[in-house]
Amino acid sequence: MEIERERPTVLFFDSGVGGFSVYRETKKLLPDWHYLYCFDNEGFPYSERSEESIIQRTLSACQLIDMQHSLDAIVIACNTASTVVLPVLRENFSIPIIGTVPAIKPATEISNTKHIGLLATKGTVKRYYVDELIHKFAQDYRVERLGSTKLVEIAEQKIRGHSVDLIALKGELSPWVDMSDLDTLILGCTHFPLIKEEIKLCLPQVRYFIDSGAAIAKRVQSLLGGVNVREQGKKVNQMFCTKHFSKESQFNQILHLWGFESLNVIEIS
Repeated sequence: MEIERERPTVLFFDSGVGGFSVYRETKKLLPDWHYLYCFDNEGFPYSERSEESIIQRTLSACQLIDMQHSLDAIVIACNTASTVVLPVLRENFSIPIIGTVPAIKPATEISNTKHIGLLATKGTVKRYYVDELIHKFAQDYRVERLGSTKLVEIAEQKIRGHSVDLIALKGELSPWVDMSDLDTLILGCTHFPLIKEEIKLCLPQVRYFIDSGAAIAKRVQSLLGGVNVREQGKKVNQMFCTKHFSKESQFNQILHLWGFESLNVIEIS
């Protein structure tokens, strides 16, 4: 008789559901692992929060879920949070902590015109960490930065079953519409791969769209590929949020399409 074995448990954390783009790539690569996802909808959007608040909320949520589920790794599937929380999480956990940062180096390797756009949240585009990445990998490139909270909200609504407002989307991207030699776009927020096709419609001159999802999936595999597998029954994938919200039951139905069995509310201080 074949024994079903429990796979490593990986938590994805984001302020919203943008981290689905990272989870999607990881699940595609490692379909049988045990996945948890937490979105801090009470604290959303993180781009409007202080660094101290982001650190405190992320740490509290991850510690609470770890107490319940004994995590093997945590993926901070949020560019804004990743620019500030990784050192603190690594001080408090002995498991791998995997962050999400803008894919500036891969963008420089593919751009033909040396004109690149970094599309991210308002918090990410102004972080010193991004300055360092550009200085290290893109000194000879023209790097445009555009921070938007509206695009995050548009992606959130799409996941919840609403249509994308292309007029509002194009309005947010208007500073780049006439940049004819802008050939590479870094999707520097995990929400943005979820609306990539709509962004393409608004910026037809862009040939290459880069995000970190596939690279993070490979990183998870490399770090946890050697984890000892325990002989236990298979666990179901679960979602967590930090407050109840309207149309929660409809959202539960959408979660099943993404491979999650339940939505649970946790309280963090």
